Amino acid sequence: MSGGGDAAAICAQIAAVFSGDPAARPVLVAELAAAAARGGRVFVHGVGREGLMMRALCMRLAHLGLPAHCVGDVTAPPASPGDLLLASAGPGAFSTVDAICGVARGAGARVVLLTAKPEGDFPRRQADVVAHLSAQTMADDEEATTESSPAKAKLPMGSLYEGAMFVLFEMVVLELARVLGQSPAQMRARHTNLE
Repeated sequence: MSGGGDAAAICAQIAAVFSGDPAARPVLVAELAAAAARGGRVFVHGVGREGLMMRALCMRLAHLGLPAHCVGDVTAPPASPGDLLLASAGPGAFSTVDAICGVARGAGARVVLLTAKPEGDFPRRQADVVAHLSAQTMADDEEATTESSPAKAKLPMGSLYEGAMFVLFEMVVLELARVLGQSPAQMRARHTNLE
């Protein structure tokens, strides 16, 4: 398949994730708006490529004027009651994400877990709210039967989840900007100039 054909197939698969309104979008908007209303800080966490998408979301939340921090950054303050942790575990569980969620809950922060597998024990044990993003993860890659299977992700290692995360987060930011009354000019004014 040509580069253009690959791009079209990948974009079509990501678009298919959003053929209905994803269940995660209203959950994330509501939780972030509530954290802003109560003056809470927002922490984000994920591992691997999921973690990179969470960092991209953190950047956009800062552009919205929210006090947003990436777990693990040396400038991240301690979590406390009123704060919100947004964590991602696409395949349903990661031991490190489990530990971070446990620490946040122990500190009194609210925890939202974004996952493609909401039915497992992990999301219900460690999250106040589960946000479901129905997209194939790398863990599902071996379940696809053949290379030509329409269910098989065209992305490397079979994962649509991270690509769908990027699109989901941009949709959340657009809606949250309206909810919080933030204009594009206000968001741009918060973009770093140290580049």
